[in-house]
Amino acid sequence: MNSRFIEKLTRMMKDKGVGAMMIAPSEELKFLAGFNVYLDERFQALFVTAEGESFYLCNILSKDEVEEGSGGAFPVFTWTDNQSFVDTTEKVLEKYGLKGKRAGVNSTVRAFNLIPIEKRTGIEFVDGKTWLEEIRMIKTPQEMENLRVASQISDDIFPKILSFIRPGLKEIDIRAEMERLFALEGVRLAGDIVASGPNSALPHYFGNQRVIERQDIIILDYGCSYGGMFSDVTRTVFVGGITPEQEKVYDIVRRANRAARMKVAEGAYIPDIDQAARGLIEAEGYGEYFTTRLGHGIGYITHEQPEIKATNQRKLEKGMAFSIEPGIYMAGKFGVRIEDIMMVGENGTEQLNNTSHEIVVL
Repeated sequence: MNSRFIEKLTRMMKDKGVGAMMIAPSEELKFLAGFNVYLDERFQALFVTAEGESFYLCNILSKDEVEEGSGGAFPVFTWTDNQSFVDTTEKVLEKYGLKGKRAGVNSTVRAFNLIPIEKRTGIEFVDGKTWLEEIRMIKTPQEMENLRVASQISDDIFPKILSFIRPGLKEIDIRAEMERLFALEGVRLAGDIVASGPNSALPHYFGNQRVIERQDIIILDYGCSYGGMFSDVTRTVFVGGITPEQEKVYDIVRRANRAARMKVAEGAYIPDIDQAARGLIEAEGYGEYFTTRLGHGIGYITHEQPEIKATNQRKLEKGMAFSIEPGIYMAGKFGVRIEDIMMVGENGTEQLNNTSHEIVVL
C-alpha cells in the first residue's frame, strides 16, 4: 500500500465527512495498492476507511491473486458463486462500522453491484474519482523523471513508425508495429489511436480496419507506461501528398498548440491556456470544429487531472503534468491533432515531447 497516498486520502475523507473509499480493479487500485486484478461482473473492491484501515471484498476465485498482489497488507473477505455477495458485503461493512455512512467510489465501480449494496446497507455512495485524482495530481521528483523517460521512449519510436507506414497497410498493422516497437524498449503500448482518412475527423476513433491509401492523412496518438507513469503524444502525418486545405488546417493547429504551450507556467490560469488555442482557431474560422477540451492531466492514468479547459478555474502548480492537444475535426473529410505533454517541473516549464511539428509527407 502506498502510505503517502493513503495518508492524503484519509485526510481528505475526514474533511468531507466520508467513512470510506471503495476502489474497484483499475489503474487507480494499482497506484494506491500496488497491484491490479481482472474486473469481471462479480463485485470486488478495496475499501480504505477514514481511520486508515483497509480490507478487500471479492469472490473466492480472486482471493489468492489479491493476497499475492497485496502481500497480505489487509484482510480479504470472500464468498462463492453459490452465495450472495450482498450478504457477505453487508456483514463486513457492519463489522467496520460503515453501515448508514457515506462512502466514495472510484471510476470503475459498477452500478449493478453498487445498487444492491446501497439498498441493503443504507450507505450513501458519492463520487470519489476526483479525490483519487487530487491526491496524485502533484508529481514527486521521481514521478516527474518517469514521465520524462516515458515521453522520450515515445519520441524515440516515432521515426521508426514513419519508416513502416505505406499504402496498403491497415490501421491495425500500424498499431501492431507500435506495439512491437514499444516491446523492444521493454514497455507496453498504451492509449493508441491510428485514424486514417475520414476517420481522422473522429477524435476518439475506435476502429482499425481502414486501408491506407496513396494520398492519405493519418493521426497517430499513442504512448507507453514507464515506472507507473504514462506518456501520450499525437502527430498527424500525410502519405503521398498534402492538399492545400489540409496544409492550412495543419498550420492553424500547429500555431494553436504553440500559443497554448507559451502560456504554460507555474501560477498560470488554466482557462487562459485553453483560450490561447481556442481563440486562435476561432479567429481562423474553424472554432466549430474544435470540439474537445484542450488537454488532460497525465500520470498514473493517461487521462486524469488537471483538465485543461475553460471550466477548470484553477491555477497551475509545480508538479502538474498535462497534455496540450488542439485539434480541428471536420466530419466526413479529415482531422488534425498535435499533442504534447507539458509539465511544471522543479525548474520551470518543460515540454516532454520533442518530435518535430513540421509537416511530414511520407
